[in-house]
Amino acid sequence: MTEAGTQDAPPAPDRVRRSGRWVFVTGVGLLVAWVLVPIWLLLANALSAPAEVTAFPRSIIPSFDTASLEFFFGFRGVLDALWNSIQVASVTMIVAIGLGAPAGYALSRFDFPGKEAFRFLVIMTRAFPLPLLALPLAVMFIRTGLDDTILGLALVHATLALPFAVLITFSLFSGIPVELEEAAWTLGCTRLQAVIKVVLPLAAPGIAASAVFAFVISWNEVFAAAVLTIENRTLTAFLLQSLDVSPLHLKFAGGAALVIPALLFIFAVRKYLFAMWGIANR
Repeated sequence: MTEAGTQDAPPAPDRVRRSGRWVFVTGVGLLVAWVLVPIWLLLANALSAPAEVTAFPRSIIPSFDTASLEFFFGFRGVLDALWNSIQVASVTMIVAIGLGAPAGYALSRFDFPGKEAFRFLVIMTRAFPLPLLALPLAVMFIRTGLDDTILGLALVHATLALPFAVLITFSLFSGIPVELEEAAWTLGCTRLQAVIKVVLPLAAPGIAASAVFAFVISWNEVFAAAVLTIENRTLTAFLLQSLDVSPLHLKFAGGAALVIPALLFIFAVRKYLFAMWGIANR
């Protein structure tokens, strides 16, 4: 009986492989639930009638009542704040990519004195908490006339997003063989033409990923927006100021107004993000 039972049991490597598969599937399921469940609850409450938000027991299926969203977007200053957020995030994205991509290319292709120190300093820019820099930034912006402006806030957000842009593009350019550029040089291209015609098309997924990070970082940032703006507040700063004592259903509507544009932006560039996985795994 012992020999028969031993023969019927699956081999040890198969059991380990099966257990590992279940652990992997469970981990992925928990991660997906961690991300999607809060978003679903936020949207479900934002799309429910005000009385349903505080009702008990609460249904997780929304009634698709847009009264809360309509009241929120009709509130004075919301649309202006939304437009300010779009402008600041767009400028942040352009500045971060415009500076981060050339820096990432230089780090991946050239050897120069202080290269490792420069990489370390890029990472160290994230070591200083923004509240520590808020007062010096406010004083400097007041003196230069950048306080309460779209450009001034975008420059602060670009500083936050630039390290990610440099590191992502550096990793991507390092994965593109330099032999492709050398082949373009032999065919008559200059270095700049080789970068534009050969490297940039291959790096487009990584640049799109950097743009997504820069946009989302700027869109979600609230501290600098609250300190450095008064009239031209972004949506996050406006919500922090206006919804502190607001009813619960309006808070859910404001949260949905923050989440939905970011999700739509990521959905619009999803093909570049998916393509980036293929490049990174080569």
